[in-house]
Amino acid sequence: MRKFLIAGLTGPSGSGKSTVSKFFEKSGYTVINADKVAREIMNPDGTCLKQLSLVFGSDIINSDGTLNRRKLAEKAFADREKTQLLNDITHPQIFLRTLKLCRESIDCGKNKILFDAPVLFESNSDIMCDAVVSVIAPREVRIERLTMRDGITREEIERRLDSQQPDEFYISRSDYVIDGGEALSEVEEKTNMIIKRLRISIDN
Repeated sequence: MRKFLIAGLTGPSGSGKSTVSKFFEKSGYTVINADKVAREIMNPDGTCLKQLSLVFGSDIINSDGTLNRRKLAEKAFADREKTQLLNDITHPQIFLRTLKLCRESIDCGKNKILFDAPVLFESNSDIMCDAVVSVIAPREVRIERLTMRDGITREEIERRLDSQQPDEFYISRSDYVIDGGEALSEVEEKTNMIIKRLRISIDN
């Protein structure tokens, strides 16, 4: 019987995924963050950055050869079609890198892994997960959080949110759903309840 568990964590921008991820990590989960993996594959000498520059323009690359994330975000989140182009380039490489990291963690004896990925379903990465947790939140809550976090205009945030999936997309595909707009204590309580249920499944 398999003695490790991979849980997926997803949801739209500003919903509170990072908070939920921290609660999982606190409980002993090894967290693999898709955004960090994406940064790893964006090295100046890699094929991913070269492909992105061909699709979105050479101005997404800084003078030192690194990725200008702000510029890429402006272009890639302008509409769903452009977001899909970004995903088509990055998702396969993120998926393969994540599988490698999961394997390394399991080989080191870490039997509880959380894959934190905003586009878990769109990249088909949910196929590696035993259970999926989605975090959603009211749109205005998300806008307020993103304004404070990223320091960008409301117009830019609105475009980014419009390019993402609606709540029902996550709700219909997930094993568990957390309202990240609730009080922190309630989010923690709900997260710990899910962690407890997942622990039962791996112990059995």
